[in-house]
Amino acid sequence: MTTYHWGMIGTGDIAEQFAANFSNEHSRLMGVTARKLAKTQTFAQKHQIPNVYESIDDLLNDPAIDIIYVAVPNNLHHDYIMKALEKNKHDLCEKAITMDLKQLDDEIKLAQKKDLILQEAMTIFNMPLYHKLKQMAASGKLGALKMIQAPFGSYKEPDPENRFFNPALAGGALLDIGTYAVSFARWFLNESPTVLFSEMVPFKTGVDESSITVLKNNKDELASVNLSFQAKMPKEGIVAYEKAYLTINDYPRAQTARLTYSTGESELITAGKTEEALNYEVANMIHAIKTKENPSLPLTKDVITILDDMRQQWQH
Repeated sequence: MTTYHWGMIGTGDIAEQFAANFSNEHSRLMGVTARKLAKTQTFAQKHQIPNVYESIDDLLNDPAIDIIYVAVPNNLHHDYIMKALEKNKHDLCEKAITMDLKQLDDEIKLAQKKDLILQEAMTIFNMPLYHKLKQMAASGKLGALKMIQAPFGSYKEPDPENRFFNPALAGGALLDIGTYAVSFARWFLNESPTVLFSEMVPFKTGVDESSITVLKNNKDELASVNLSFQAKMPKEGIVAYEKAYLTINDYPRAQTARLTYSTGESELITAGKTEEALNYEVANMIHAIKTKENPSLPLTKDVITILDDMRQQWQH
């Protein structure tokens, strides 16, 4: 049985979650690197990671490392992904995988040239619940898809220097919580949509603080995406079909959904476990490497395209 050796770039909050719960029979966490060596050493000791690298180049030059997990601020993703691909490493990168479509296209081209797997660590594309709901919708049981609502609001301390509002660190709601909301909508839409309307309110640094967006595809399926970094909203996604609607609370890592029929009857749909969210990403990454099938990447590309189109409308 092949064991895949993972190397991590970053030791922040999401990297902490990734390492703390890491469990996959085909994988082992073998190394980590980050800006501050002392912090990295403490991180490695805590999570029993055997190798600490003083630099990213040292990590990427290790032939024993097969897969790189990138967990750093958004503005650094593209550079690290390209370096890792050049060194023949598969890549799993935190969302948003890139700043724009041009970067993603360059990465996909290089990954294809090198015969490597590139994926975004988007929980929605990996949670078992979403695959179960997709199968249910495809069966025709729910009727045609009509409308999706994908709100996501959180309150961030209005500090211009933190990563949420600092343009130098690719701040703004869109490249943070927005990727979840747009990915939620794209997962259920049966075709890629266009942006009918998008309007945003900027923070004083110029990054997007709040926005409202309407999406529509050629099947007349509609979706609304509402985001805010200065107002908390329930992460409650609604997917409305002709015969029933789905309500999914805390949708980024959901394990349950409420299906309500037009008759008023309802049932609870359950699959997977919220606490295993990041391990589903690992498992699907390994599956993609083994099968050379990567179904989430086209969805990721659609999402990044939508984000680009939203920002384009904001400039008008």
